[in-house]
Amino acid sequence: MNIMLKRLAGLACLGAFFLLQGCERPPIETVQRGYRGVAMGEVYNPRRVADQAANNAIPDVAPALPGPGPKASTVYKNLKVLGDTDSAEFVGIMAAMTAWVAPSQGCTYCHDAANFASDGLYTKVVARRMLQMTQHLNQDWKSHVAGTGVTCYTCHRGQPVPANIWFGNDGEKHADGVLGDHAGKNEPSQIAGLSSLPFDPLSTFLDAPNEIRVVGQTALPTGNRKSIKQTEWTYALMIHMSESLGVNCTYCHNSRSFTDWDQSTPQRATAWYGIRMVRDLNGAYLDPLATTLPPNRHGPMGDGPKVDCATCHQGAYKPLYGKSMLSDFPALAAKTSTN
Repeated sequence: MNIMLKRLAGLACLGAFFLLQGCERPPIETVQRGYRGVAMGEVYNPRRVADQAANNAIPDVAPALPGPGPKASTVYKNLKVLGDTDSAEFVGIMAAMTAWVAPSQGCTYCHDAANFASDGLYTKVVARRMLQMTQHLNQDWKSHVAGTGVTCYTCHRGQPVPANIWFGNDGEKHADGVLGDHAGKNEPSQIAGLSSLPFDPLSTFLDAPNEIRVVGQTALPTGNRKSIKQTEWTYALMIHMSESLGVNCTYCHNSRSFTDWDQSTPQRATAWYGIRMVRDLNGAYLDPLATTLPPNRHGPMGDGPKVDCATCHQGAYKPLYGKSMLSDFPALAAKTSTN
């Protein structure tokens, strides 16, 4: 009998061990973000925040060269974006971009060592377009980035290709016909937290202006297309956003009424603009670059890389925890006349 009890106790401990694998060990802390009683608490693990600190630290900035000097366009050839920048500031931006994007490869990642003015390397063409995108984002999307703004480092973090990009994905192949229409579900979705929700809400909502709504405006069946199936696509996007920022749903929504804007936090409006900003960046800058990129930089469907919420945020509620780098690189804050 004792042996049987010991075996049952062992099995119980083993079962508890596996059940607890999906749980986080304490401490778990909560920050109240709304009225008490409506579950508007932000739950986070201090250990995860500490682990992210290094990835969200701002890199050192090299001392500025003495200035002012002549315009960069009078010193260097073939400048199509930063030509009006002071030549000393221009050198500082180029040095910073090398450290932010290609610290191992150096200047020749984008430039022909024998002719720095040449546009022969596709990486230089892409980098120029990304400079224009950064200026556009900082100037025209203050509704999302406010005065903090972004630089190349916000996404790249010392890598030639940002860690969080995405491509179009048509999923696993299924049989044709009614039974073959799986509506993008029942596949482990990295984007939607390994759930069985639709695996690619990004193409639907962040590369196309489709409506993100789960509540119909009229009673069925008067043209109301809101359905459980469409709601699942929205939930997949929301999980992606939540994980990208490392926050709960109540960071933006009031649990009493998820749809009510009057009861939501200000961050919901910021996120609303962020969705439209990402659509703009993908449509105007990233998608067109697919023809410039070599085949090895294309996705499985032949498209180029695109951005989503995780590209900048990388698990932090604000990229780099809200620290701004623009004061050291003012030329990245607004479009220049050479654009």
